[in-house]
Amino acid sequence: MESIEVRPSTKPGFVVSLEGEELRVPEGWALLPPGDAALSRRIKKDGPSWTVKEQKRNKFFSRGIYAPADRIEALRAELEVERQDPKYQKKLEAGRQRRAKEQAEYAVDFEQAVRDFLSFAPQYQSLATQLASAIAAHAVPVGSGTVARTQRIPIERRAEAATIAWMRHQTTGYDDMVIPRVKGKRREVRQQLAKRSRQLLQVYRQGGERADNCPLAKALAD
Repeated sequence: MESIEVRPSTKPGFVVSLEGEELRVPEGWALLPPGDAALSRRIKKDGPSWTVKEQKRNKFFSRGIYAPADRIEALRAELEVERQDPKYQKKLEAGRQRRAKEQAEYAVDFEQAVRDFLSFAPQYQSLATQLASAIAAHAVPVGSGTVARTQRIPIERRAEAATIAWMRHQTTGYDDMVIPRVKGKRREVRQQLAKRSRQLLQVYRQGGERADNCPLAKALAD
């Protein structure tokens, strides 16, 4: 018995290993549904468990954790007792306030990083501020699932990626495109649109004349 990550199976009572092998769920184990992060952490920490994740496109979604049923119930009861303690509630509230403060600070830092990436000419600074605010409002919130939430790359690269992604959806016809289900085709289309977005940004960086039908200005005006 060991703690592993598995995939769902269409066969009841089974899961699929990362190597593609069908595994029978051990006798006496139950599935803890996702939703209680504190209990899930304790289950994983307390002993062997199987974390079920399902991949859809490039994202993974939790489908719960398999673990001994008696251990799940014991830890759930233990956690419920703790949650009734006023000290626990006070600790939770302190955690919420800390995270809210960190989130607010990050939003400011990220918006500034976007403005730095944009680097618009002086006459377009107001547009840069408006654009950075729109991108941050979309990308920064917890649960947005955007590149702005990752810690794996520097904030400068996050700002750049978030800007290009926002422009792909707001200034191009990407969302309405019918892209063939051919390996690498969607990536190819994104790269082409990213090139166009960078060319558009360059106009504002160099202080060039803005076209009357500029898709960027139109997106911000909508």
